[in-house]
Amino acid sequence: MEIEAPRIGSCSKEHQKIYKEWFDVADSDNDGRVTGNNAISFLSMSNLSRQELKQVWAIADSKRQGYLGFKEFVIAMQLVSLVQDGNELSHDILMGDVDFENVKPPKMEGLDELIQKKKDPSNSSKPDSDGNSPRQASITTQWFSSKPSKRYLSNVTSIQDGLKKLYTRKLKPLEVTYCFNDFVSPLLTNSDFDAKPMVMLLGQYSTGKTTFSKHMLKCSYPGVRIGPEPTTDRFVVVMSGTDERSVPGNTIAVHADMPFTGLNSFGTAFLSKFECSQMPHPLMRIYGALMWSLGKVLNTPEVVRVYIGSFNEKPVNEGFTGPIGKALFEKEQEDLLTDLKDIPKKACDRRINEFVKRARAAKIHAYIVGHLKKEMPTFIGKAKTQQRLTDNLEEEFVKVQRDYHLPPGDFPDVENFKEVLRGYSFDRFEKLKPKMIQDVDEMLGYDIPNLLKTLRNPYD
Repeated sequence: MEIEAPRIGSCSKEHQKIYKEWFDVADSDNDGRVTGNNAISFLSMSNLSRQELKQVWAIADSKRQGYLGFKEFVIAMQLVSLVQDGNELSHDILMGDVDFENVKPPKMEGLDELIQKKKDPSNSSKPDSDGNSPRQASITTQWFSSKPSKRYLSNVTSIQDGLKKLYTRKLKPLEVTYCFNDFVSPLLTNSDFDAKPMVMLLGQYSTGKTTFSKHMLKCSYPGVRIGPEPTTDRFVVVMSGTDERSVPGNTIAVHADMPFTGLNSFGTAFLSKFECSQMPHPLMRIYGALMWSLGKVLNTPEVVRVYIGSFNEKPVNEGFTGPIGKALFEKEQEDLLTDLKDIPKKACDRRINEFVKRARAAKIHAYIVGHLKKEMPTFIGKAKTQQRLTDNLEEEFVKVQRDYHLPPGDFPDVENFKEVLRGYSFDRFEKLKPKMIQDVDEMLGYDIPNLLKTLRNPYD
């Protein structure tokens, strides 16, 4: 069983040159992304119906980024060409027998004139009817606009960029003020938002973690070691790189552009047993990284999905499994590989989901800390009061829940919270700041829905 990169999006050098020229026309602000109105304007030249263009966007932007990069733009153009030739558009077309590399560029009415106009430098700074340049008109519009001053999301071209700005402006101040990073989760960095989806492999030694990775890659990777003896001396992350090499944990943890800076909190003892194996590989480049490392372990009574399969170099032995067993193994392997393929497509939805959960947890944390601060006396008896509050923390949680009408299931574990509280003086906690809570409520109730609405499929 193999995970193959979809052939759609691959094209000849000649076509790539054409698409690059078209992409530069569609990308009017030169940010490397074709978004909403630009996409509608450009794709309308194909003369396809709105429903057909809606499907084109949905398939091209399968990761729900909210924009088309160059690769997604090429996919969109190939799909437009197929529809113009009378093909029915569906996700199944990705796995069909279409030779995408030789799909001709679509017919775009009026595109040649736009390309010529873009090449003519005299058109870029022509004044309008009032004698103002386009840039002057834009600045004047901003000065005298009657719209609200909340423009920090106005120039956002992707959902992850929008979440970054919302986190920095609204959620992070709340987390810092009430020490959320010490109680629940470290502060997020840009690399946490930009990181590719990862798959974590956990298991006892000699259960097949390395063998599974080799099966997926169809080759070995730097630092690989398979043996019958316990080989649990290291935690390894396998990811895409320009060449084959192994990078020590202390080095990889200080790279700000990689999502492993949070591992510094585990100290040198852990980082000395952590390493990164990099290699140039199309699977790693497209579908992210296969990773096994320390992480959050599911603590839930629900039954999880279990896949049955054989992922070594040998075919399934029908003599042991029988024809029914072999068919089951192959079907289960297909299901697993299909789910792995879907990980990048669902990454944006998961990121939004985790961001919203984090915001709600941070808000409840702020209510708890603010309540503990409010219960502290001004002058005498601070130590006794703090001890009483800590001992009766579960009752204090109930008070916070009742006072602010919060769902009890969203509160943190009492014992874990007590453990961290012992290292703090409640008197030094900040009082509850309603403005910060209001900012987070506004983010959850208005900003995030508006962000998703702005960057959804422009043909919805």
